[in-house]
Amino acid sequence: MPAAQLLVDEQADGIVILRLDHPPMNTLSSAMLNELAAAAESLAGRADLHAVVVAGGERVFAAGADVTEFAGPDEARAIGARFRAALDAVAAIPRPVIAAIRGFALGGGLELAMACDLRVAAVSARLGQPEILLGIIPGGGGTQRLPRLVGPARAKDLVWTGRQVRADEALRIGLVDRVVEAEEVDAAALEWARSLGRGAVVAMGLAKHAIDAGLGRELAAGLTLEADAFVNVFRTDDAQAGVRSFLEQGPGRATFEGR
Repeated sequence: MPAAQLLVDEQADGIVILRLDHPPMNTLSSAMLNELAAAAESLAGRADLHAVVVAGGERVFAAGADVTEFAGPDEARAIGARFRAALDAVAAIPRPVIAAIRGFALGGGLELAMACDLRVAAVSARLGQPEILLGIIPGGGGTQRLPRLVGPARAKDLVWTGRQVRADEALRIGLVDRVVEAEEVDAAALEWARSLGRGAVVAMGLAKHAIDAGLGRELAAGLTLEADAFVNVFRTDDAQAGVRSFLEQGPGRATFEGR
């Protein structure tokens, strides 16, 4: 049986680290994508989950798809379907998901990072969509998630040139959210996850769905999504505790249980 390419590290307080472990470049092979999809789908159904960190190695977060699997249109369709299943599953986890990026996040690796909610990058990180240098285009969400983060013009520049973006530029254009020293990336992502995980995570999941699903709809439809989520959040224990705490003690003093 082949060795696992994805390590699932259970932390305290409902935090889980998904670590890519396919040296030397953490390529997103079919096996890796299948493991990632299965892990994300499993996490999505866990009531005890509070937040997730997706991490790679010291020098490479993920260098993209396994080019040895490329051939013709039929293979491209199959590879694209595996990327879609895995990255959509990551994006659908109803809790905060943070990418911890050290080294290179290229092609499918950047697409995986963009499927996360938030991104912490090392000052030495390099990010890009270099598919055009092979005469192809992104097939794991790059043409869709990238413009939603940085705008269509910047997305076209990155996709058309295939250039690698340094961490400072990535922060400036909104491709990443925080930049820290390389040795601090995992700890920074984990602390961010823990901080969010102490909050009303069921409400966060409802807000996440409303935001993500609303982006692809007309404003009126998005407002309906929000209205439904607003009603549903009042069915949670955390909402009851939060409102009661506000009335009794004022804002910012509630303790949430993630239910």
